[in-house]
Amino acid sequence: MAQAEDVLKTGTTTIGIKCKDGVVMASERRATMGYTIAHSHVQKVYRISENLGMTIAGLVGDAQLMVRYIQSEVAMYSVKRGMPMSVNAAATLVSNVIRQGFYLGLIVGGYDRTGGHVYSIDGAGGYIEDEVVSVGSGSVFALGALEAAYKPDMTRQEAVDLAITGLNSAIRRDAASGDGMLISFIGPDGYEEIPEETIRVRAAELGFRYPN
Repeated sequence: MAQAEDVLKTGTTTIGIKCKDGVVMASERRATMGYTIAHSHVQKVYRISENLGMTIAGLVGDAQLMVRYIQSEVAMYSVKRGMPMSVNAAATLVSNVIRQGFYLGLIVGGYDRTGGHVYSIDGAGGYIEDEVVSVGSGSVFALGALEAAYKPDMTRQEAVDLAITGLNSAIRRDAASGDGMLISFIGPDGYEEIPEETIRVRAAELGFRYPN
């Protein structure tokens, strides 16, 4: 089904990276409406629970509804079971819900008793675990940078640097991606958002303009 040009979309580059001590999840911040940049401070990396996060790409309305629903379901699971939901269970839940007709591409990541995990989830409900993933219109540009530099058991800082590098590569080539970065780390101590000023400083140290 064709989509109207005035629908608000996150064209988007989102990234998930498994590292030695957890996972890094990241995105840029632009939303588009056809060929127009509609917003430049869009939230695309969400805390689902203390041990789970999700990135969004696709229709903004669908994304916001999905985030609220999954946050609620994960919270109820934790209350009923008395334990946090595993990353695999969360990815399975999201893949089942997305089949109901959500125009989205998602990454679910987190940390549980088996360690860190990241899953890419497509609009048909398919989900695949990998060590480094990217979803969205800029993913083809990000993946080249990510796969060139990724190595098993990266430290947290190395994974954050890689996320910045991947996002920079996409932002430079994908018109629907840009206007800064959001990066979160999920590990044994829970969900942590990396301050924007920290990202700005590190991007400059790596030789990238921010925002770009």
